[in-house]
Amino acid sequence: MSAVTTTAPVAGPGADEGRIGLRANLRHIGALVRRNALQIKQDPESMFDALLMPVIFILLFVYVFGGAMFGPGHQKEYVQYLVPGMMAMMGMNIAMAVGSGVNEDFRKGVMDRFRTMPIARSSVLIAKIVVEIGRMLIATAILLGMGFLLGLEIRGSLLEFAASIVLSTVFGAALMWIFILLGLSVKTPQAVQGMAMLVLMPLQFGSSIFAPTRSMPGWLEGFTKVNPLSNLADAARALISGHGAVAHPALITLGWAVAITAVTMPLAVAKFRNKT
Repeated sequence: MSAVTTTAPVAGPGADEGRIGLRANLRHIGALVRRNALQIKQDPESMFDALLMPVIFILLFVYVFGGAMFGPGHQKEYVQYLVPGMMAMMGMNIAMAVGSGVNEDFRKGVMDRFRTMPIARSSVLIAKIVVEIGRMLIATAILLGMGFLLGLEIRGSLLEFAASIVLSTVFGAALMWIFILLGLSVKTPQAVQGMAMLVLMPLQFGSSIFAPTRSMPGWLEGFTKVNPLSNLADAARALISGHGAVAHPALITLGWAVAITAVTMPLAVAKFRNKT
């Protein structure tokens, strides 16, 4: 008798993705989160934007524009107005870095190696989001620390203060999917940054982050009302100050976050799976 030897077929990239259970998926995400965190440890310069950007921005805006906005000697009042708005801005700036990082990983071949592994394609991108949320929380903590040094007061409850951080984090995480999709769609990290700035600048300055909208022309004031950054800034400002409308801007912000994630997350995962 002769023995017949059979060789199991080798599964191609993504072949096992549909059979990966939740527990295995979470394990893969955890391993990839550790990998991304170790990368930051080996390259501490990658944290400079999260560590220094909040300090530079708050000092510039408070001492350059604070007197003009609220009158000379009233910078403390501007800090109370500015810091909640800048919490919204932190998410956008960190999200831009996510897109550049994903693009760079593809150019180096890192993502191609991930796609040969029997892991869910979404786990690679979700792990990236988790690490960047950590960077965003660090940037927000530094921003708030600088705000307290310059006179920021928490006039609402601690629960409301925590809610403002959670709301900013949720919206920032949603924005990351946009920039991941952008990073997967263009050729270079420089292109990601250039296109991102075309989006970021109008959204940031055409909002209530830096200045009250009542002084803006009518057409721009109308834009600020539908701008999700204005709603996020207004909600965070009301939660921290302890007065003002919270439910309406918070619900609009959460609605934007859900809609952005629902549209861009599947597109980003599909683009990641098929990108060559």
